[in-house]
Amino acid sequence: MASQSLASRVAIKIPVQTLLSPFSKRGVKIIKSDPAASVSSHKGWAFPDTEQGICSAIPQGATHLWANTILFNSHPLQTSSKLTPLVSEIYVVGQPPSLVENFDDKAYLNDKLRELGRYTLPSSWVVSPKDFSEVINKINSYPIVGKPQHIQTLLHESPLVMLEEFLAGEEATITVMPPTRDRPQHWSMLPVTRFNHAEGIAPYNGVVAVTANSRAISPNELKDPAYEKVMRECESVAALIGATAPIRVDVRRFAEGSDFALLDINMKPVDRGAKTRRVFTAIAASAMGWDYSTLLQNILMGTQPLNVFRNYKSPF
Repeated sequence: MASQSLASRVAIKIPVQTLLSPFSKRGVKIIKSDPAASVSSHKGWAFPDTEQGICSAIPQGATHLWANTILFNSHPLQTSSKLTPLVSEIYVVGQPPSLVENFDDKAYLNDKLRELGRYTLPSSWVVSPKDFSEVINKINSYPIVGKPQHIQTLLHESPLVMLEEFLAGEEATITVMPPTRDRPQHWSMLPVTRFNHAEGIAPYNGVVAVTANSRAISPNELKDPAYEKVMRECESVAALIGATAPIRVDVRRFAEGSDFALLDINMKPVDRGAKTRRVFTAIAASAMGWDYSTLLQNILMGTQPLNVFRNYKSPF
């Protein structure tokens, strides 16, 4: 990995030093869309999220593309004929486009997992304008997670709205790392527990910094078998769907001291947050003794060639 180059394809949302310094320490060269781009500016560091933008990075020596964007089946990474001769030579940090398109739908993925019968999930309901009243009348256990004053508005914007059983216990986030040559199975980083909820719900991290209401669990807390159980479930989900980059799974206990349920399985790119908004993955990495460059290097080591992306098949 020490001599490999990396091309980032979309706008970097953090100070570029946060990405440049860790990779430079590891001997990884970052290729910029503008060779003269200043470290004090975000401009000129990322390549456009288009066929032309992606292809312009390849002649500059890029061997890895950091796909820090939401992918979909018609994305150039999936469809570009110009990239076809290079599918075994170019590696991508991210999830296969068809995986994201299938499983970014929380209701769809959770229902598929529920059908398998080996995962712990809360009860949930999907309502539409046609059956709203009928579904609501059938729910006999409260509270549920939803926005009663806002659901009617949502139904005007989207044909479906998901409601979910409210879980009152501890909430945590678990990052599952992809396989690498040295570690050939999906594996869980330390769970990051969340606290200081607002009316039982964790606040959005754009409002409250993750570091203000989250921490990695302690070695003593990890002895609780509920953590072991949910970590294995998270790893099983990642392996089942064929995740090729880190996924983050939000989990929550049904009640204090109970088992955890899988709440939300996030396929989105790794958010490389700044100091005051470090994400759960970085918090877990720090607790494991990894510095930021070690975390990024381990993510890079889990990359797969483009032909794996293009040949991805859903397990369902």
